[in-house]
Amino acid sequence: MRQNEVHRARNRARKSRVNTQVRKFTDALHEGDLDQAREAYRTVSKLLDQTAAKGTIHRNAASRKKSRLARRLNKATVKASG
Repeated sequence: MRQNEVHRARNRARKSRVNTQVRKFTDALHEGDLDQAREAYRTVSKLLDQTAAKGTIHRNAASRKKSRLARRLNKATVKASG
């Protein structure tokens, strides 16, 4: 198997893991389960950092995604407490 095919498979798997965790985070937000959403955010954040460290996605892209997810979580938290 060629080297770029191996790397492509690894990168796709990493991105898929991130997208799955983002989906879990989004589902938790839609259900209104803030505790589960916070836990999912921690997992997503860690996975994004790891994926960026491996070079699969750019570190600024990872940071941007984390920021957007955190903004959504904070908005939901304020809405729930307000």
